[in-house]
Amino acid sequence: MSRIIEMAWEDRTPFEAIQTLYGLSEPDVILLMRSNLKSKAFKNWRARVSGRASKHLALRNPDISRGYCKTQYKIRANKGR
Repeated sequence: MSRIIEMAWEDRTPFEAIQTLYGLSEPDVILLMRSNLKSKAFKNWRARVSGRASKHLALRNPDISRGYCKTQYKIRANKGR
């Protein structure tokens, strides 16, 4: 449940990825979010994802094929160890 909520909040994770992994359609995710978030958090989430191209594969720029920003996971240098 927590991973689905996390994926729903992520800007670059499309609803189709959640459906592929967990079998939940976009309306199912909306119901899940409504029942597991506080009212204000749900409203903020809905405002954030409504119409967002990155949350829908059909609207997404075809040049974006990864689920995260390339600078999100930085390799840390092993300093002096």
